[in-house]
Amino acid sequence: MLHLLVLFLHCLPLAFGDYDICKSWVTTDEGPTWEFYACQPKVMRLKDYVKVKVEPSGITCGDPPERFCSHENPYLCSNECDASNPDLAHPPLLMFDKEDEGLATYWQSVTWSRYPSPLEANITLSWNKSVELTDDVVVTFEYGRPTVMVLEKSLDNGRTWQPYQFYAEDCMEAFHMPARRARDLSSSSAHRVLCTEEYSRWAGSKKEKHVRFEVRDRFAIFAGPDLRNMDNLYTRLESAKGLKDFFTFTDLRMRLLRPALGGTYVQRENLYKYFYAISNIEVIGRCKCNLHANLCSVREGSLQCECEHNTTGPDCAMDRQAEPSAPSSWKGKPELPCLEHLHHPGTRAAAGSAFGNCECYGHSNRCSYIDFLNVVTCVSCKHNTRGQHCQHCRLGYYRNGSAELDDENVCIECNCNQIGSVHDRCNETGFCECREGAAGPKCDDCLPTHYWRQGCYPNVCDDDQLLCQNGGTCLQNQRCACPRGYTGVHCEQPRCDPADEDGGLDCGPATLLGCLLLLGLAARLGC
Repeated sequence: MLHLLVLFLHCLPLAFGDYDICKSWVTTDEGPTWEFYACQPKVMRLKDYVKVKVEPSGITCGDPPERFCSHENPYLCSNECDASNPDLAHPPLLMFDKEDEGLATYWQSVTWSRYPSPLEANITLSWNKSVELTDDVVVTFEYGRPTVMVLEKSLDNGRTWQPYQFYAEDCMEAFHMPARRARDLSSSSAHRVLCTEEYSRWAGSKKEKHVRFEVRDRFAIFAGPDLRNMDNLYTRLESAKGLKDFFTFTDLRMRLLRPALGGTYVQRENLYKYFYAISNIEVIGRCKCNLHANLCSVREGSLQCECEHNTTGPDCAMDRQAEPSAPSSWKGKPELPCLEHLHHPGTRAAAGSAFGNCECYGHSNRCSYIDFLNVVTCVSCKHNTRGQHCQHCRLGYYRNGSAELDDENVCIECNCNQIGSVHDRCNETGFCECREGAAGPKCDDCLPTHYWRQGCYPNVCDDDQLLCQNGGTCLQNQRCACPRGYTGVHCEQPRCDPADEDGGLDCGPATLLGCLLLLGLAARLGC
């Protein structure tokens, strides 16, 4: 049984600031031991790890080759899609490639040549892993945004689906729903599924390409327009039923139901200008690891949490030491959300006065009792503190020796020079760990044997040991300025150059013999 376990319960799918490490080796009254902390992987571009599926079969253009038009020139249909020609093909992977500046590559569907049957396509993004959104989902369309589409999500690897957001130029006509915007939702409806008309109406401009699922607008309901009041957001994510899970999924699916019409009705005489084209899908988030992992790596082709704290499972939601006799409330629940896992079984959270043992030195007013470890721990330590009682400083900060533990300024930022230091952490006196050649408490200076040039580099020359030879002059310890007739790092090599105006050689007397020998050798070689 671990003696200490500090698990911060502000479980946020977004968490704009990364948690520290999962554990630290600390000294207690009982001796050295591991002290555990809540942790989670860094935010990343999830599209780099996605698998994409486009349906129905044959919806991607190019087989057979097909011509298409643009809304700007609807009767000049000189464009062509041909799957057999790499320069004219538009496969699904082009939705996720890295594009050169000014050159958009995109997936494209067939044109609406089967009118009056609808032109519909499903694009499914799969991660085979629970992930959490931390920013807006942004889909970039070329040649116009769809007039009707649905964004759906799955929590069970595509077995079941539920709507995430509806998009239409007329929500009432398309889905029998009133049009609403995410920024207008209330705190009680922040996870409501809505229909928006903001991204479907024809704008007539190539700049209007993006369709968004607004995550930040929903976070801003609790954290404010600039997302500064994160504590309030943390609290609501812990207490509001379903809010945290709203931003979690294993799969996303776009159901494209009607293409861009160019601001008019469907023109049957020219169906080659109606199609879908997507150049980019941006999904920003992190692996869901229930605060028990700070790494999420690719193994066997899928993202997997590197679980800590004696946990296991796809999302680190199971006790590694649990036997079949484990509490029945844990059985059959391999993907418990983080708060449910920490509070269950027998874990309670309350204000600090609820537990006589909950001393946080004024850096938190909330604590939690973890029943199965018999530990009381502070929750959401502020003022750059961490630890069971908020008694340690976060990484990148050190203890202010002149301040009491309950002082708001008890932890001082290390401010290590990013170039001169190994990392942003310092020791208990505020000294940073310097790279080779760097010096000073913040590693913002160089040793006497080094000079600064966006980093510390060894001296080429100096006035004591690395002397410039043959009358050379040391310039700022970086190079030797050599006299005429000499070259080399320290002016140690004679140099014979074309002569002065009299046609003689520019060689000093001490090196004239060497120059003549070189010229004689060149003559024998026919140079």
